[in-house]
Amino acid sequence: MAVGSETVMVDQVPFAPEITVTKPLSLLGYGVTDIEIHFLQIKYNAIGIYMEKEIIQHLADWKGKKGSELAEDDVFFDAVVSAPVEKYFRIVVIKEIKGSQYGVQLESAVRDRLAAIDKYEEEEEEALEKVTEFFQKKYFKKDSLITFHFPAASRTAEISFATEGKEEAKVKVENPNVAEMIQKWYLGGTRSVSPTTVKSLADNLGTMLAQ
Repeated sequence: MAVGSETVMVDQVPFAPEITVTKPLSLLGYGVTDIEIHFLQIKYNAIGIYMEKEIIQHLADWKGKKGSELAEDDVFFDAVVSAPVEKYFRIVVIKEIKGSQYGVQLESAVRDRLAAIDKYEEEEEEALEKVTEFFQKKYFKKDSLITFHFPAASRTAEISFATEGKEEAKVKVENPNVAEMIQKWYLGGTRSVSPTTVKSLADNLGTMLAQ
């Protein structure tokens, strides 16, 4: 299947092959976040990763590499995250949980990543607190939608949350270090919260780089 030619179903959640935020973005990766408890796979969210196809111009060093190699290459995913192209993550809730649970998971992942490279200062703490508070009183019903928009021109992020019967809520992340680590939570290569998404993105980018 050519990248961006038809709707993809992820655990019965449809993802359009293309969406337009400020310009058309293609669905380049998709998967789930899940956990295994007593041999039972419990799926929490379906994930669609949209980007400008031009991202491959920033990944020329990996031309000719197979998807299976790219999926294990964290330097490749660092280049994906830092590429100055527009990105949009669409997260659809499969299993309902409290928003505070999601917020705490995101907070600890981002904080740990920043602390590991000595970039967790007061500004980062405040920016992250704002994100955690945003999710605090939300309830993630099935089919609720969380989006993360990373513009090409600035190292910021806008997070939105929409659920049935409520108005869409948004919060902006102005701190570039926090915005980057939110990207890495999903696109962190071998440390991503969703290995299935990383594998799919690696396969699709590998195919595009081979052309």
